[in-house]
Amino acid sequence: MKEICEIMAGTAFNILSMEEVGIDIDVVEDGITFEENAKKKALEIAKISGKLTLADDSGLEIDYLNKEPGVDSANYMGRETPYNIRNAHIIKLLKNVPDPERTARFVCVIAAAFPYKQHVLTARGTVEGIITHEIKGSGGFGYDPIFFVPEHGLTTAEMLPTLKNMISHRGKALRLMKEMLENLC
Repeated sequence: MKEICEIMAGTAFNILSMEEVGIDIDVVEDGITFEENAKKKALEIAKISGKLTLADDSGLEIDYLNKEPGVDSANYMGRETPYNIRNAHIIKLLKNVPDPERTARFVCVIAAAFPYKQHVLTARGTVEGIITHEIKGSGGFGYDPIFFVPEHGLTTAEMLPTLKNMISHRGKALRLMKEMLENLC
């Protein structure tokens, strides 16, 4: 919410969380793409709230692993499995894989659903990197300690929050969505 509010600041939109509007549901993410999941969440919440709704779906795609964990990133190896175990598992799967084949990306799709119209806009943001040979850094969360961004020479877990937010997949998607929504107004 903090990142969304910061990026959407200065727009005509008053950003509220689901909690602030009294909605407490989990939308089942059963799509096969980030776009499908983000759209489904946005549409379901827009129907309940009667308001323009933003929702996202995001995850890590590792090329050598056929883009896994992908849309299942949050549930990879089980929802209750700590990320340090997931990260160690991924490093083990890529143990003998050379750096040029360890390419990966964080993906985020933001969907904006308009109530009563069934119209949904989507914006996709990505950040490219490679999977490290070891866990590095204590910042961020999830897969950040194994995602190395060559241009910056750091994993996303080693980056200061200002740098991470500037280059992040979610930040890119949100800035694109902000532009799309401002063009509609």
